[in-house]
Amino acid sequence: MTKTLNSTIDAELSMDQVIAEQDANVANDAQASAAALLDLTPQQAGTQTLLRGLAILEAAATGARDLRSIGAALGTTRSTTHRLVSSLVQARYLRQVGGGYLLGPKLIELGTIALEQMPLTAVARPHLQVLADYTHDTIHLGVRDGDDVLYIDKIPGTRGLEMRSRVGHRMPMASTGIGKAMMLDLPSEKWSTLLEASHRVLAKVSFKPDHQPDFDTFVQRMTRYAQGGFTFDLEENEASIRCVAAPVRDASGAIVAALSVASTIPYMPLERMEELIPVVQREARAISQELGWRVPQPATRRIKR
Repeated sequence: MTKTLNSTIDAELSMDQVIAEQDANVANDAQASAAALLDLTPQQAGTQTLLRGLAILEAAATGARDLRSIGAALGTTRSTTHRLVSSLVQARYLRQVGGGYLLGPKLIELGTIALEQMPLTAVARPHLQVLADYTHDTIHLGVRDGDDVLYIDKIPGTRGLEMRSRVGHRMPMASTGIGKAMMLDLPSEKWSTLLEASHRVLAKVSFKPDHQPDFDTFVQRMTRYAQGGFTFDLEENEASIRCVAAPVRDASGAIVAALSVASTIPYMPLERMEELIPVVQREARAISQELGWRVPQPATRRIKR
């Protein structure tokens, strides 16, 4: 009797194991089917989620404020958009304000750390301050980012003037003094390409500058700038704003950044701009030397005997 009971129990346990294995197989088959439908490996799915999260941050930075506009920018469904946005809010990369979303405090923290980890800003800051104290005008430091200038430091002037520029702001290279300073070593063909890119960008904005040079004028100016190692912004980026800029080089001699002094026309007549050229160049050279650049030495003439 005991042997029969044990056999019955063993049979029931075996049946439970079979059922459990069948359930597991069904779940695995369903998961495999879903993966096949999505055509994504777990690694690819994770990468896609990451890229979508970054795309949401970029969309929020460019003005997308609600789920509908963010979803339209990403091409995702409302439920997917809501899930991703909620995760970013929880991680403090976004913050919810009223019925919309703005960039969150975590990005400010990371941005501050990123700037601190960029040696250029730390090296350049004392020299920017020297220019600020001497000129009382707005001082900028920028680097190239594609066809744009990315401002990485700014010291506002003390004349009570306000400019659109800010740290983290991007502007077309060929329309800014800093951008043109970083173009000095480029061939004239590239000047043309960047000027066209600048015109395309500025054609879409509401603050169109009053002075946009044609290509021939631009090349003439750039040729003079390249020979002199400086650049001007003659209201080409913002109405009534002028600036004097100079390039910053690294140990290899390559232009890696540029700095500028900017102000409005009453404080920046052409005569003063010419006077500021050596002043701006001096601080740009000082930063370059701290980055390892050395002033090229003139070739020594050998006397024939």
